[in-house]
Amino acid sequence: MGVTLEEIRKAATRLQGIIHQTDLIYSTTFSGLSGNRVYLKPENFQKTGSFKIRGAYNKIATLNKEKKQYGVIACSAGNHAQGVALAASMNGIKSTIVMPKGAPIAKVTATRNYGAEVILHGDVYDETYDKVEELQEETGATFIHPFNDPDVIAGQGTIALEIINELPEVDVILVPIGGGGLISGIATAAKEINPAIRVIGVEAAGAPSMQQSLANGKLYSLKEVNSIADGITIKTPGSLTFKICQRYLDDVATVTEEEIANAILMLLERAKLVVEGAGAVALAALINHKLGFTGKKVVAVLSGGNIDFNLISRIIERGLAKAGRRIRFKTRLKDKPGNLQRLLSQVAALDANVISIEHDHYRPGIPIDTVEVEVELETRHQGHAEEIYRMLMERGYEIEIVF
Repeated sequence: MGVTLEEIRKAATRLQGIIHQTDLIYSTTFSGLSGNRVYLKPENFQKTGSFKIRGAYNKIATLNKEKKQYGVIACSAGNHAQGVALAASMNGIKSTIVMPKGAPIAKVTATRNYGAEVILHGDVYDETYDKVEELQEETGATFIHPFNDPDVIAGQGTIALEIINELPEVDVILVPIGGGGLISGIATAAKEINPAIRVIGVEAAGAPSMQQSLANGKLYSLKEVNSIADGITIKTPGSLTFKICQRYLDDVATVTEEEIANAILMLLERAKLVVEGAGAVALAALINHKLGFTGKKVVAVLSGGNIDFNLISRIIERGLAKAGRRIRFKTRLKDKPGNLQRLLSQVAALDANVISIEHDHYRPGIPIDTVEVEVELETRHQGHAEEIYRMLMERGYEIEIVF
C-alpha cells in the first residue's frame, strides 16, 4: 500500500483544529551563512514539541470503534511516543509506549503526562520492537508504527502542503531522516504538486541507514548507530519509506556530531529556538555547505525541540569554549597575601569576567610556599582569549591552558 497526494490532503482535513500550523520563519542569519534564502519550518512549536502528532493522530483517527477499544501501542525514542500518547488521549483510548532504557528523561516524563503507560525496554528503537510484538499479542492493541505506515506518512506529509501554500516558489526542502516517515510524506506531497521542488534528506553521520540503503539499492541495516540526534538513530529504514525515497528523493547528506551541536547552539543563540539534535540536522547540512547549491529558496524542517536540558548545557559549554568565549587556565602563585588579588585585577583590566576560581595548596608536586590557581573566564572571542594569555605571560605568569 502506497501513499498518495489525495491521502495527504485527507489527513490535512482530519488534522484541522488538532495541530498547530507552524508558519515559516525567514532567517537573515542562516541565509547569509549559506548563500541561499533560508526559511525555517519550526515543528518544535508543534503540539508535543515535534511533527509526530501529525502522523500519530491521522493513524488513530482512521481506526474503527472495535480497534479503538483495545487501545494502541507504539515504540519510540520519544517524539513518536508523545504524539501517540496525546493522539490517543484526544480520542479517549488507552496507549502503551515502549521506550528505550536510555531515552531522555524529559521525553519519558512528557509521554506519561500525555496519558500513556510507559515501559522501558532495550537500548535503541529496533530492540524495543520485540517487546511491542509481545505486548500486542497479549492485549490486541493496534501498533502505531513510527514511520513505516501509510497513514502515519500521510499525516507527516501535511507539512509539505503547509510549506507550499505559504511559499509556492520554494526550490528546496531539507528534511531530517530517521526511519523515513517524515521525508516520505513531504517528498510525496511536494513532488506530486511540483516535481521541480528538490527534496533532500539529512542524516546523522553516525546513523546513515537511508543513505546506505539507497546506495545499495535495497534495505541496509547498520550494525551500530550513535548520535546526539537520538530521534533519527535508526538501524534500518522502513520498507515502505525506502521505496518512496527511491522514487522521490533528490539526494541525502550526512552531518557530524560537531556540526549538529553547532547548529543547535546557533539556533538557540541566533534564532532563539530550542531544537533537538534530529531537528537541527537539516540546517547543519545547509550552513556547512554539504548540499552544493546557492541562491535558492530553501526550507529547512526543524522537526522537533524535545531536547534534554543536560545535553543543551553541555552543548552550550562546549560551543562557548570552542569559540574562545569561555576559557580555563592554571597558574602558580607564591602563597602570599595580595598575589591572588593582583592576578584577578590584571584579568579584570583585560575586560574578562571571572566565572570560577579553584585554589589548591595541597596537590602533590606543588612547592610548600606555592598555590595553584585554576581560573575560568568569560571572554568575547578567540582573539580576546589569546590576548589575555599573552598579556599574563608577558607579566611573568606561567600559564597552563585547560581549555
